[in-house]
Amino acid sequence: MGNDEPPYQVVANDLRRRLKDGEWETGARLPSRAQLAKHYRVGANVMQRATERLIVEGLLEGRAGSGTYVAQPRERRRTVRSRHRERRGGSPFRADMYEIGSNGTWEASSEARTPAPDSIARRLGIGPGDPTVRTTYEFLADSKPAQLSVSWEPMVVTGGTPVLLPEMGPLAGKGVVERMRSIGIDVETYVEIPRPSRATSEQAALLGLNVGDLVLAIERTYYANDGRPVETADIVIPDRTWEVAYEFAVDPPEAD
Repeated sequence: MGNDEPPYQVVANDLRRRLKDGEWETGARLPSRAQLAKHYRVGANVMQRATERLIVEGLLEGRAGSGTYVAQPRERRRTVRSRHRERRGGSPFRADMYEIGSNGTWEASSEARTPAPDSIARRLGIGPGDPTVRTTYEFLADSKPAQLSVSWEPMVVTGGTPVLLPEMGPLAGKGVVERMRSIGIDVETYVEIPRPSRATSEQAALLGLNVGDLVLAIERTYYANDGRPVETADIVIPDRTWEVAYEFAVDPPEAD
C-alpha cells in the first residue's frame, strides 16, 4: 500500500503480524493501550483506532473495565465494509484483503453493449434494453474463492472514454471511483442492500459450495454527486467461509 498509510493502519498491521506470530495466546490480555501507544510512539487516538480496527476484524475483543484480549479464532474470516474503503485508492477488494493480511486478486470478463435487463435498468435510471458494459468477477483471497460480482455500467456514461472497460485501459482494476473521476464524474455515495440467499449451481461451482448453501447477496449502486447512478453490481459472498461486518463512524457532536 506504500508509505501513505495512515498511522493507525501501520500500527494495526504490526499488531496483526504479532498476533499471527503467536506473541499472545488466545484469551491473553494485551498490554494497555497506553503501553502500546508508548511502544509504537503514537498518540492515544491512533492506538485506539488501531485496536478498534482489529476488534472489528474479530482478532481482538474488548471487555469493559478490563482491557483488550486475543479473541478466539473464527471458523469464518471477516471482511469489513466501510464508508472509508473508497478513500484508500485503487480496488476496494484488494484494500479489504490487505487489511486482513491476505492477497486479493480477481479474474474478470467484460461485454460491451449488453442490453440492460429491466431490474438493472431501474437501478441505473436508464431504459430497459439500453446498452451497458457488463463485467463478471471472480474474487480470490490467497488464491481461494472469496466472492463473486456482476457489474453493470451504463454506456451513456462511459461510452467513448478510455475507461469503457473496467479491467482494460489506463485505469484497469482501479475501482469505480477512480475510473469515474478520470472522466470528470465525482462519485459521492454508494448504497448497499444485503440479503440472505442460496447459491445457484453456477455460484456453487465457482465458490466451491453445494447448491443451495447460504450466501450473502449484496446489491450495490454507486451514485455521482448529481444523484445519477453510474454503476450497479450484484455481489455474492459465501456464508460458510466469510462473514461481513459493516463499520460506521459516529460523527462528533456539532458545536453550539
